[in-house]
Amino acid sequence: MDMPSGTLLFFLIAFAVALGAWFCLIIYRGTLEAHEDDQIFIDAAGDSMAQAQRELVARIERINPVIRAVMITWITLAAITAGIWIAQALKSF
Repeated sequence: MDMPSGTLLFFLIAFAVALGAWFCLIIYRGTLEAHEDDQIFIDAAGDSMAQAQRELVARIERINPVIRAVMITWITLAAITAGIWIAQALKSF
């Protein structure tokens, strides 16, 4: 089997980079969610803890669209890569 070259190699590398970025973002979100508490703070002493939780939830909500965009990007790159690979395979026959 020949090594991929040219356009196929470019899309394989782009696919791998996007997939790696997606995994890193998923791990990052997981670490953020691990620090999230499901607590209700009633007294004034808990206000700073409640504020920290609100900031954490806001950070998680900001990262979710980025994760979705990177996932769509790597799925698209996977489809393009598969199409190029199939086209090159059909040309070789």
